[in-house]
Parts: sequence; structure tokens; C-alpha cells
Amino acid sequence: MECRSDELKRERFHMQNRVHICFAKRFILFGVFWFVITFLPVIAGAGGDNSGKITIYVVNYPLKYFAERIAGDHAEVVFPAPPDCDPAYWIPDVKTIGAYQKADLILLNGANYAKWVRKASLPRSRMVDTSAKFKDRYITAEEALTHSHGAKGAHAHESLAFTTWLDFDFAAKQAQAITKALSRKKPNLHGMFQENYAALEKDLMALDGEIKAVVSKNPTLPLLASHPVYDYLSRRYGLNMKSVHWEPDEVPNDGQWIQLENILKSHPAKWMIWEGNPMKTSVDGLKSLGVASLVFDPCGNVPGYGDFLTVMQQNVDNLKPAFR
Repeated sequence: MECRSDELKRERFHMQNRVHICFAKRFILFGVFWFVITFLPVIAGAGGDNSGKITIYVVNYPLKYFAERIAGDHAEVVFPAPPDCDPAYWIPDVKTIGAYQKADLILLNGANYAKWVRKASLPRSRMVDTSAKFKDRYITAEEALTHSHGAKGAHAHESLAFTTWLDFDFAAKQAQAITKALSRKKPNLHGMFQENYAALEKDLMALDGEIKAVVSKNPTLPLLASHPVYDYLSRRYGLNMKSVHWEPDEVPNDGQWIQLENILKSHPAKWMIWEGNPMKTSVDGLKSLGVASLVFDPCGNVPGYGDFLTVMQQNVDNLKPAFR
């Protein structure tokens, strides 16, 4: 009977050990599972998670183009401004501002472009002022002028010029700021972002060199600008330019024609540069004064054809007849 009792005790002891081991294994597995779901996402984020796209909201089309060229398939770039507006003066609704607030990155042009940004509550940690590195080289105009754009309403051309990207060296610097911001979000993709930026920079500097070559043929040529949006273009490439305040889709009034005639007395320009295709009445009136028309589209909004690069190449080609 004692032997039987000892065997039962041993079996009971082994069974208890198996139960304890089973519980221990379950506890260890649970611990591993908890660690994975708790800490692994943090570790992955710290190392630069390559899964999923970065959501980027921008305030103008040049920034959209730059971000898409640099990020490739790794970002969704959203530019929500309507196609028939000037993004510099567009004001988004509450729902759209909410979308900006949720974005991973918010790309700003700087130089007081898109003034609504200063009044909206946007997360500063995700805002990128792409022109901050050269803010000491912003251009300040001598005066501010408020005028109407027909059905689009009135706006003021304030003292700080903001079409920075028309200086293609500045455009490259803005693209570089985007590259750095993307690399901070996804450090493991830094090499790819840098490679894409280098290709974009090459395209921009090719345009830069081409304009310099065009202007060098007649650097003192007097030019007229239909609108004061070419400050950075003029400074970078040494253009001898004076601006009026005409709209491509509006016929100038008598006062505007008189102002132009007065300008021509001391600035005998033979070409006017327009933001868009001017009305025939305007073109014919200029011809009667010996002034031809050409288009240099700032491309602040999404173009009707092509992309930023093709529009800028067309702009350069449009300049060439004036400097022959």
C-alpha cells in the first residue's frame, strides 16, 4: 500500500509541475504579445516607418509639384484651392482648414503668401516654411495697391513680394526644405528623397541658366509687366522692368492707358509680360503703341496643361523673341 501511495504522490507532483509550466508558458507568451503591440509601433516609428503614405497639404501648386517630385509614391500631396482662383488670396473653409490640421506636413511658401495661415490654428510642429532660409532676401515693394480682379473681388499687392519660385535658385532652395522635412518624417527614405531632389534641382537650374542666356543677349531691354508679380524673376535675371496693374481678362480703362503712355515716355518698352493670355482688345491697344505681348505664367495654381516644369519651359521660350 505504501508503494502505491508513493506512486500517486509522484504522479500528483508531476501533474502539478506540468500545470505550472503550462501557466508559465502562457504568461511568457502573453508578455511577448503585450510587448509587441505596445512597443513595436514606437520602435518602428523611431526608425522611420516606410509603410503608409505621408499626407502633405500645400498652399500653392509649385510646392505641390516639388513635393510630388521628391516624395514620389511615398506621399499624398493635396492642394485644395479651386482651379479658378489665385491661391495667394484664397481663403479655405472650416472643413478644409480641418484637413490641413490633420496633415502630416503643411508646406508653406513664406513671404506672407496665403495670409489665412496666420489666422488659422495649425500645428506648428508640422508646418514647414520653405523659404525661411532666405527670408533675409525677401523683396519689399515701395507701395501697396488695392484693386479689383473683376468677379474675383479686390485684393492688395502688399509690400512683401511672394512669388519666390520665379527665381529658380530660390525654387531649388524651397525644394531642398521639402526634402529635409520629408527625411525627418521618413529617415529610412532619405537617400531616395535626396536623389529625387537632385534631379529636380538639375531641372530648375537648367531653366535658371537658360533664362540667363536669353537675357544676356540684350540685358538693358526695357520691359513692361502687366502685374507686379515678377519681382524675384526681375532681380534674379537682371530684367529692366516696370509694372502696371492690368488683368489678362479685363480691358484696361482710360486711366490705365494714360498711365501706360506716361511710363513709356521714360521707359520705351516694346514688350509687355502677362500672367495669362490677354484679351484681344488689350493686345490691339498695345500694338497701337508699339508694344507686343508675351505670357510668363507664374503657375501659382494647377496649369490647364502639362506641369510646373513644362509651363516654365514655355515661359522661357516665350521670352526669347523679345531678346532677339
